[in-house]
Amino acid sequence: MPSRPLYRLAVTLFLIAASALWTGANAQFSPKTSGQGTSVVTTPYVRAELLAHAPQGVAPGQPLWLGLQITHQPEWHTYWKNPGDSGLPTDLAWTLPAGLDAGEIAWPLPKKIPIGTLANYGYEGTVLLPVPVTVASSFAPGPLVKDATIQLRASWLVCRKECIPEEGEFTLQLPIQSTTALSGAAFEASAQAHPRPVLAGTTGIVPDSQAQLAAEGNTLNVSVQGLPVALRGKTLDLFPETAEVIDNAASWKQRWNGSVWTAQIPLSAQRSASPSLMPVVLAEQSPAHATGPDTRNGYRAELKVLGTWPPVASMTAVSPALEAALKANAAQAGGAVTSAAGSGASSLTLTAALLGALLGGLILNLMPCVFPVLAIKVVGFTQHAQDRRAHRISGIAYTAGVVLSFIALGALMLGLRAAGEAVGWGFQLQSPAVVASLAALFTLIALNLAGVFEFGHFLPSSVASLQARHPVADSFLTGVLAVAVASPCTAPFMGASLGLTATLPAPQALAVFAALGLGLALPYLAASFVPAVARALPRPGAWMDTFRKLMAFPMLATVVWLVWVLGQQSGIDGAGALLILLVGLSLVVWALSLAGRARVWMATVSIAAMALLVWAFAPHITHIPTAQAATPSTQASATGWQPWAPGAAEQIVAGGRPVFVDFTAAWCVTCQYNKKTTLAHADVLADLQTKNVALLRADWTRRDPAITAALASLGRSGVPVYVFYRPGKPPVVLTEVLSVDEVRATIAQL
Repeated sequence: MPSRPLYRLAVTLFLIAASALWTGANAQFSPKTSGQGTSVVTTPYVRAELLAHAPQGVAPGQPLWLGLQITHQPEWHTYWKNPGDSGLPTDLAWTLPAGLDAGEIAWPLPKKIPIGTLANYGYEGTVLLPVPVTVASSFAPGPLVKDATIQLRASWLVCRKECIPEEGEFTLQLPIQSTTALSGAAFEASAQAHPRPVLAGTTGIVPDSQAQLAAEGNTLNVSVQGLPVALRGKTLDLFPETAEVIDNAASWKQRWNGSVWTAQIPLSAQRSASPSLMPVVLAEQSPAHATGPDTRNGYRAELKVLGTWPPVASMTAVSPALEAALKANAAQAGGAVTSAAGSGASSLTLTAALLGALLGGLILNLMPCVFPVLAIKVVGFTQHAQDRRAHRISGIAYTAGVVLSFIALGALMLGLRAAGEAVGWGFQLQSPAVVASLAALFTLIALNLAGVFEFGHFLPSSVASLQARHPVADSFLTGVLAVAVASPCTAPFMGASLGLTATLPAPQALAVFAALGLGLALPYLAASFVPAVARALPRPGAWMDTFRKLMAFPMLATVVWLVWVLGQQSGIDGAGALLILLVGLSLVVWALSLAGRARVWMATVSIAAMALLVWAFAPHITHIPTAQAATPSTQASATGWQPWAPGAAEQIVAGGRPVFVDFTAAWCVTCQYNKKTTLAHADVLADLQTKNVALLRADWTRRDPAITAALASLGRSGVPVYVFYRPGKPPVVLTEVLSVDEVRATIAQL
């Protein structure tokens, strides 16, 4: 019987998803395994411990250090303040008693960690990240208070070939009166590993005549004088504190001219910063695969840039796919407003990602992009309303079609990323050819529903009879179609889950996509097994033919939307060409539905005409006119929105002005809804103007690797994404479906 293989397939997929959920929950890590109030967190990859050093007790004017000591498993590493080509720096968020103020991490000297064609900066073995703490003169805990409660929430990205985002919550009771010097040796070693100023007695800012940098073409010419005698004549490593400036993995030339060290270092092809003062750390080059304690001394200098940087646009672009993949830490599990990646926000575990994907798939059923396919599903339900067994088989087949299609789409996306393509969720609709193909498919479906033709008339009898012999095929293909239409949409809870797939091994990433598909199909799977649903459906009758023809109009509405999307990509000529081809396609289908000699004559003429139309107009569909690129900027200026560019938000924020970025696409229905409602609301616009918020719009309608990388750095792989950037504070990511109250509340906090 045809139902048994499908039933076994559905059960197998469910067990796979459940197994992945259990495996992720137990194999990933649990940051609180040591119990509440612990100072130690152990995962399969690191051991992290909160340490303190107060040699004179906790008192004003006395030294006090806190720090997180990370001991890595062999071959695993975490990252420096500038992680290099990929990764994220460790983030520490403190909760301290009144009168104690934690400073910034005094980053120890890192080592260069090559990964394929890239290079990272980070730590292996055991490293202590010390933080100086200032004790205010007003600090007076009282005679009965013996201890100060120190709380830390830390997040880090630990990598080998794969990367695992982890976090931990630490609590330490620090004696106030007595000394706390048990960890003194660790802090002393960390102090020795902290880079020193190049010139003794200075703050590390070397006079212009002794440390400088000049950009010539795609090369940085570095010159430093005043390095210690012990380094002279040796090969050095250079660690830039400013990310995305140099090509970290490239080989470069260096030499000594007496006491002056010079180097010629290639610029990064994705350079996003042009600092006027560039801090760097210099150290003797460590041997490859060195083990044991790092005894090198590091020296810090701030290089003053001479001349001007070359334009970023002149750099040769290469794929940032691996960088995007490793930077995506999926820092959210959903919610109204949360901080973005790298700001100390929590990183998702696999368990949370699976649950978020399941819930996001459920909500996806409410998105307008899925409505046309739901209409087809309703027709199918009514056909099996009185056959409970057929009803259940239809639900299982639909679920199998949805889940397998999501897995296939996820595998394709992961494969393209591994091949170097910068793609994200909904990437297929960035191709005008795919948009045009979907428009043709939905035109055919609309004509079929309207009764213009039946698919069985065009197929061999053996193929056409499959529907009668295997009716589950219709339900399965309906599931495939649902995924094709729903894939451009991003529902709440989906964004963070999909963002995490970039950092997971392939089996776990595919489990997330399977959970997303299961969520989309779950209402129909459940309904097919609930007898009350079948009893509530009307009996089949003549009304079904009328309802079927009515359902042609949602399909035609989808075609209108796809033509509009193509117009955003290929201009008005591309949209017009697609409309002409759709008319020709409709003519061919109508001609093939005729009977007798008229069918032969009309079909021959219409097919010849269609071939001529394809030859004449198909090139217009995939052609992107040069004038098209200027259109968004013109429209944006008129409405207060400006086009997004790499580094634009950071540059504006550096000037003290907050920025709101709308990551959007023409094919994203949720984006268009938010744009026409919340983002156009008079109160929201007034609040944005009052706070002098700069408005940037990142249009992802066509493929843009820079936008893909920016989304990945926020832990996202699709649109919509809405981000507020604030001076001196981490960015804030809003939910996918915006509300006026949510946006206004966030603006009020700027």
